[in-house]
Amino acid sequence: VVGGGNIFRGLKNSAKIGLDRASGDYMGMLATVMNAIALQSALRSMNVSTRVMTAIAMNQIAEPYVRFRAIRHLEKDRVVIFAAGTGNPFFTTDTASALRASEIDAQAMLMAKNGVNGVYSDDPKTNKNAKKYDTISYDDIIMNGLKVMDTAACDLCKQNKVPIVVFDFKEQGSICKILKGEKIGTFVGE
Repeated sequence: VVGGGNIFRGLKNSAKIGLDRASGDYMGMLATVMNAIALQSALRSMNVSTRVMTAIAMNQIAEPYVRFRAIRHLEKDRVVIFAAGTGNPFFTTDTASALRASEIDAQAMLMAKNGVNGVYSDDPKTNKNAKKYDTISYDDIIMNGLKVMDTAACDLCKQNKVPIVVFDFKEQGSICKILKGEKIGTFVGE
């Protein structure tokens, strides 16, 4: 699941230009589709077979999300890029990620962060004394109000037993390291 780069983040920015929250969220969903197409192009340039699936119908540029079709693409060793979030306003891409991971029975959800290499006790960008966790439970994230992801996403992963690895996307080779079983970032589980 790709994000939208926070083009419009909820009421905070959309209200400034007269947009209601739902309209701002739909604009964010469209931004995720643009990012999905860019990612697909980059992967295709490396001869990686990919499919973009969207939660909002855009038949000319992507497939509509259908759970069993997504699973079939994965069985054929294709990379599936999910875009447009859940297709509904008021839900984050964190929730969309947890939902899609649960629906396709993913072995794990890899949560890439921009410049943060895991889950911390506080925001490491503003608190140099924030403690990094190598492992943490879903419940500890929720009970301590840690802002690594929204509560709905964390709870959905907990309910469906989808472990989460939170890591810094900017760290070179991070995804490959995780897929090889190397311990980087923070493991979130039971």
